[in-house]
Amino acid sequence: MKLVSSAFADGAAIPRRFTCDGENLSPPLQWSGAPAGTRSLVLLCDDPDAPAGTWHHWAVYDIPPTVTELAEGAGQNTKKNLAFNDFRKAGYGGPCPPHGHGPHHYHFRLLALSTDHLRAQANASCRDVEREARKFVIAEAILVGWYER
Repeated sequence: MKLVSSAFADGAAIPRRFTCDGENLSPPLQWSGAPAGTRSLVLLCDDPDAPAGTWHHWAVYDIPPTVTELAEGAGQNTKKNLAFNDFRKAGYGGPCPPHGHGPHHYHFRLLALSTDHLRAQANASCRDVEREARKFVIAEAILVGWYER
């Protein structure tokens, strides 16, 4: 499985517009190669470089396997199944590392699942969604971008 963005390459800087210093929009993401047996997808974004441990920025779940992209700004679409991020908001919270802390790496992860529906409560956190999704993972793709303030 492959996960890419038309906004930044794997290992490259995330443009400001997708961060808290810009428009705080989720970047456009495209994927391909979901294995046979994929019944749904989950998209996660987190920052393992955060001072207090991994900071969860976004989780979208129960994405149908026929979907192969999320458009720019999809993280603000309240019609999608969005978990609560560590900013305590449903949807996408862009990179916002502490000033002077050096570059932080943001891991966008796409999980292909063997179930079509996660048992996630309406107020589920990104951690809750990932914990439930891990029970059904059959493939994973990762795209990493970085941002520094």
